[in-house]
Amino acid sequence: MDRRQSLKWLGGLSTLFLPIPAMKMVIAKEGNSMQLVKTKAEWAALLPQAAYRVLFEEDTERSGTSALNNEKREGTFVCAACFLPLFDSSMKYESGTGWPSFWQFLPNALETRTDFKLIYPRTEYHCARCGGHQGHVFNDGPKPTGKRYCNNGVALQFVPRTDKLPELRT
Repeated sequence: MDRRQSLKWLGGLSTLFLPIPAMKMVIAKEGNSMQLVKTKAEWAALLPQAAYRVLFEEDTERSGTSALNNEKREGTFVCAACFLPLFDSSMKYESGTGWPSFWQFLPNALETRTDFKLIYPRTEYHCARCGGHQGHVFNDGPKPTGKRYCNNGVALQFVPRTDKLPELRT
């Protein structure tokens, strides 16, 4: 590669560091009339600090710290912010990553967008109702989907099958 080609290549790399508008791809959301919109200040007042940071500042909890990682009971995992059901316990599996992982999500529960925070593109997913950041999806999961929805435990609440699901937050 000569100097001119090198500079052109490096110039192309610089675009990776420019602000990139989020490319949003809706997975299963058509005219979502149940959208919940609150300010960051309102969410911060409602949620524990760790949950708020993950859900609305897109932080990541440390691997292996979530009690939900070892949750084996039958039930539903709901968004910790708005209580929308996101995953059934039958969709959970042990990925060995230290975060609760699922191979599938419930219908109309999630939206995705491309995230460039680590330079290379990753698929980030959010609650379809409140927009709270849940985690990232990878293509190394089990059959039948081959997907691994790697979730922050503080972004979820577990509701045992014997308990009533919480009312959706308003």
